[in-house]
Amino acid sequence: MRLYRFTGIIPARYASKRFPGKPLALIGNKTMIQRVYEQVISSVDLLYVATDDRRIFDEVLKFGGKAVMTSPGHSSGTDRCAEAAVSISELTGGKTEIVINIQGDEPFIRPGQIEELKSCFASDDVKIATLVRACPPGDDIFNPNQPKVILDHEDYAIYFSRAVIPFVRDSEPGQWSHRHLFYKHVGLYAYRTETLKIITGLPAGKLETAESLEQNRWIENGFRIKTAVTKYDSISVDTPGDLERAKDQLENFS
Repeated sequence: MRLYRFTGIIPARYASKRFPGKPLALIGNKTMIQRVYEQVISSVDLLYVATDDRRIFDEVLKFGGKAVMTSPGHSSGTDRCAEAAVSISELTGGKTEIVINIQGDEPFIRPGQIEELKSCFASDDVKIATLVRACPPGDDIFNPNQPKVILDHEDYAIYFSRAVIPFVRDSEPGQWSHRHLFYKHVGLYAYRTETLKIITGLPAGKLETAESLEQNRWIENGFRIKTAVTKYDSISVDTPGDLERAKDQLENFS
């Protein structure tokens, strides 16, 4: 049986509430899903799109990529990755050591970000990893749509929150980022395959429910999440307005 060290999976669903069909939205002369796929394919041993929609599946095959169909009932990209990992193993006859969950709505993801995430698994003790980005003074740390994370001295995540954590006492909020180094979470995950099976079988936790952040479920259940600090900021396309900004960014991207 062939062993794949890193298999990339790009969860992509059609029925987004804020932007239906966004994986098929055009950025220049390519769909968003094609741009994501081409950005990361050189950084993994195997790459598949995991989708619940035949239109997305057909588009991936059209540009020469690999795709698998998954259930429309998944509530998260992690759940979709877990199902896809089983299907990919059956299709290839191989075994994956580490699954990388790649966001399908970040058309300018950098291969370097994948490499930073992969570096976390130099230690066999690491079961789950993700990326964070340091916030320079003056950065907007108060946007609840951009989760923040606090780290321990070994760069493992302690907690993720939509609120600003930690609270900086005896200082005006506008000065907090001048007095403390905050970290924003970059939603790129990697998990050892056996760990992925376990965490997707866990019930939703109280902290996950409160924050609507699935990674807090893993922490609640005793899993440690290793982080790597990336210098790259993510450009996520969540709305049609974001798509227009992505099109403007295309000329400057390199």
